[in-house]
Amino acid sequence: MSCTTLSLGGGSFKFCSIDRSCQIKNHLRFSNGFVRNGRCNLVCNSAISFSPLSLNSLPPQDFQFHHRSRFSSHVINCSTLNSEASISSNKANDERVIVLVIGGGGREHALCYALKRSPSCDAVFCAPGNAGISSSGDATCIPDLHIDDSAAVISFCRKWNVGLVVVGPEAPLVAGLANDLVKAGIPTFGPSSEAAALEGSKNFMKRLCDKYGIPTAKYQSFTDPSAAKQYIQEQGAPIVIKADGLAAGKGVIVATTLEEAYEAVDAMLVKGAFGLAGGCVVVEEYLEGEEASFFALVDGENAIPLESAQDHKRVGDGDTGPNTGGMGAYSPAPIITRELQRIVMESIILPTVKGMAEEGCRFVGVLFAGLMIEKKSGLPKLIEYNVRFGDPECQVLMVRLESDLAKVLLATCRGELTGVSLDWSPGSSMVVVMASKGYPGAYEKGTMIQNLEEAEVVAPSVKIFHAGTSSDSEGNFIAVGGRVLGVAAKGKNIEEARDRAYQAVEEIRWSGGFYRKDIGWRALEKQFSLQE
Repeated sequence: MSCTTLSLGGGSFKFCSIDRSCQIKNHLRFSNGFVRNGRCNLVCNSAISFSPLSLNSLPPQDFQFHHRSRFSSHVINCSTLNSEASISSNKANDERVIVLVIGGGGREHALCYALKRSPSCDAVFCAPGNAGISSSGDATCIPDLHIDDSAAVISFCRKWNVGLVVVGPEAPLVAGLANDLVKAGIPTFGPSSEAAALEGSKNFMKRLCDKYGIPTAKYQSFTDPSAAKQYIQEQGAPIVIKADGLAAGKGVIVATTLEEAYEAVDAMLVKGAFGLAGGCVVVEEYLEGEEASFFALVDGENAIPLESAQDHKRVGDGDTGPNTGGMGAYSPAPIITRELQRIVMESIILPTVKGMAEEGCRFVGVLFAGLMIEKKSGLPKLIEYNVRFGDPECQVLMVRLESDLAKVLLATCRGELTGVSLDWSPGSSMVVVMASKGYPGAYEKGTMIQNLEEAEVVAPSVKIFHAGTSSDSEGNFIAVGGRVLGVAAKGKNIEEARDRAYQAVEEIRWSGGFYRKDIGWRALEKQFSLQE
């Protein structure tokens, strides 16, 4: 860590760089609190800490600090308005917090983006983050913080006075990171490892549904491949085969023939395609209808719904090809009417919250219900639970959210959701995922991506979220993941949001990438049918 001393009037300050990207806004950070009267006009590309060598009176004065690295050069313009330092209080009405977001994908970029806009948020860290999050100024990335080491995360939180940790991906939750943080007294948005079993074990989720009368597809669980195949033969095809544990969004096979179903069972139970995650399989009834994503914030006892969203799982246009983590999404989802939202809350979300509490593992965080709206009944059934924001659904929700996200997530952690309501921008939002060629199979890494800055300003309300990017020695963005970018846009309706998103996508120069060209087609069909 390199430090430079900065003299300002009667005070001397030590400027310490710990990372090559940061966001310092609306305050100067001192070791004993915040100077509320500090005002910084630009964001630098290095995480900084101001520690007072002396705190004498600070006269009204403007100053500039020039920060340079081999990646960038910026000027921070700040002014001190008076000499009085006011220190933040944990329980004040105007409580402000420093937030640490755990993760480094597109979902975490979207969370950082929304938290940065939160009036109650003083600063945002992201571990490990990625090159795009760093360059955007949406958070200070901490690539060297090992998120699978709870002690290291707790130490970082205490050092930087972190008042809220938001855990993005499911793996750290299942591993118990939230348990350790809460035990250390650090407010954490995300469930305990026991509650995270809702996603970590499909068999656990199904048994909970059975016990508490939550509508879901008929199923059986198996560890013996012969028994699984016998059940499949009795049920017929199409049928769904699921790995019980976490499989990075790839452990679900929709088999259209008995042969495909048998192959899926062998891949999981015999060949170990998903390791321990596939040591048990859930064989599930195939439901016909339209899928939808439903999100609710849960504080252990109470739940409030978020806006609706819908994603596209299949890799190819027309919803063809293998399943992926998601190739695009839009919000709102026309299929989730207010009446259907009420039914989902009453028949699925609230019974789940109550059931988890009665099972001794209260759920705190976001419940992401994958639903099937059955064609024959028009009623929702639960396909699966995720215990974190969806990706890419999170992106379309966060660009529409107008409420103070940090304040809402803190209320969730404290069991104070009663009476909380959320504000959303009118109109629609859409995100188009750009992925590396070959995804969801093998793909090449290291291909260069260009023209991102131009793409983000080619149309109003465009925001590019980075999921799998890094930077080369010359500062160029390169692709290092399967899903690499999420190009989001808002519009007065789904058609305008789509046009803006694709206008930005077409501006990006990336020979190693591809994208679906029909994101939102279901919503557009409904919009046009209503106009006829």
